Amino acid sequence: MSNAAADPFGESARARLRTRVSVLGGDFTVLTSDAGLLELAVEAFGGLPRHKLEPRPARFTVHLKLTDHARTWPRGAAPPRPVLGAGGGLLHGAVDAGNFVVVDVEMRRALVSVSKALLRDRYYARYELVELAFLTLAARGQSLVPLHAACVGANGNGLLLMGASGAGKSTLSLHALADGMQLLSEDSAFVAPESLRATGVPSYLHLSPDALRFLDAGSLRKAIERSPTIERRSGTRKHELDLRRLGGKLARTPLELAATVFLSRRAAGRTPALRPLGRGALLARLRREQPYASAQPNWRAFERRIVDLPAYELRRPEHPDVAIRQLRSLL
Repeated sequence: MSNAAADPFGESARARLRTRVSVLGGDFTVLTSDAGLLELAVEAFGGLPRHKLEPRPARFTVHLKLTDHARTWPRGAAPPRPVLGAGGGLLHGAVDAGNFVVVDVEMRRALVSVSKALLRDRYYARYELVELAFLTLAARGQSLVPLHAACVGANGNGLLLMGASGAGKSTLSLHALADGMQLLSEDSAFVAPESLRATGVPSYLHLSPDALRFLDAGSLRKAIERSPTIERRSGTRKHELDLRRLGGKLARTPLELAATVFLSRRAAGRTPALRPLGRGALLARLRREQPYASAQPNWRAFERRIVDLPAYELRRPEHPDVAIRQLRSLL
């Protein structure tokens, strides 16, 4: 009897390689038989600060599987976006039969299948499958509120910076880092709703070339200019700066939120750049700008706490450093 007939699901295969990484306060065991996939997980989450949200961290397991599934998209083109779904208590995202994610939140485990063809497109394999599995499992398994927001801070206190793509979250994250502030995340922040402590993945900073025009010459600018360039699905090309290679101030612990700041594309002009928002305006903007998070079961608890903190709109000043001074005044 052939091996395929005796073991059609490949259940007898044992992972030869393993490592552990800390993601959003969770302790993850990573299992695989392929060194390339293990390296991909380390690229995404290795060397991050071990944030502690609970006295005993939640434990999770992720299996990474390499397949020989043939390429299903044209050479030179980006792979299809994962199609997301749910059923039977499982969450899943699938590119094709060889590239998919299955997340079992209740059992605190996930399976990530990556084909050799997609592994050659490392950015998409890491960003759209590996990171999807880890972050979804960590957030759902610990009841964190997943926000599309940057988060910067100082002395253990943090500011949520919200705004649509292009509003300036990455640029302000860069200048906050250059100014010595703590950087938690440029694009995704995860908040424990009762304590309002935020965690994130300060691994990469993605910057368009024009974001450098206000940055002084120095080691940080040189590091950005030497960093690899990735192409987003929109066609936008950005520098991908690995923050773990810098001696900068990554947030070593979760940040306790002090305020919410909505970034506006409108120029401040001669008017104050920072404008306070009332509770009603805060809730309306949160619900409008965070459709995924506001549909999660822990959203109401988050709303009850976040309205007790000050909220602001920050209009764009002539120089990002002016905005950083305004943000520092809130801490």
